[in-house]
Amino acid sequence: MSEATLATLLAERAIYRNLVAIARAMDNRDWEALGALCAPEVTADLGTGELRGVEEIITLLRSFLDACGPTQHLLGNVLIEVQGERASSRAYVSDMHLGSGVHEGQTFRTLGDYHDEWRLVAGCWRLQHRCKHNRGHVGSYAVLGPGPDHWRG
Repeated sequence: MSEATLATLLAERAIYRNLVAIARAMDNRDWEALGALCAPEVTADLGTGELRGVEEIITLLRSFLDACGPTQHLLGNVLIEVQGERASSRAYVSDMHLGSGVHEGQTFRTLGDYHDEWRLVAGCWRLQHRCKHNRGHVGSYAVLGPGPDHWRG
């Protein structure tokens, strides 16, 4: 196996692990861990418009997840392409949100596709940009927190 092939395989593995770590950070509401997986100038479009910087991304996620019960973001059919110090990935996401309080017993689920861009920063792969393509949802938006002010579900 050539050094280039080995480097590509190691990069793919590191990116895959970071994809999983981001999903787990959201489910654990571990915003510090999520921030550590992002490049300093990370951007995202999660269905509510362009977000710039880790603070904006975490603020948006918290507006939905802080008032929500347990969640689980499952990833599958992951494709990763590495090109030097940059990479892209696509991963299906199926996420489950359980209601809490007055919404206990209700659920909200989405099917989507994360399209991510990655960059090697100080020897570690960091998320540069995420776009979530929502393909469908089932359940009640009421399970989620209020979301950002401009969000209309």
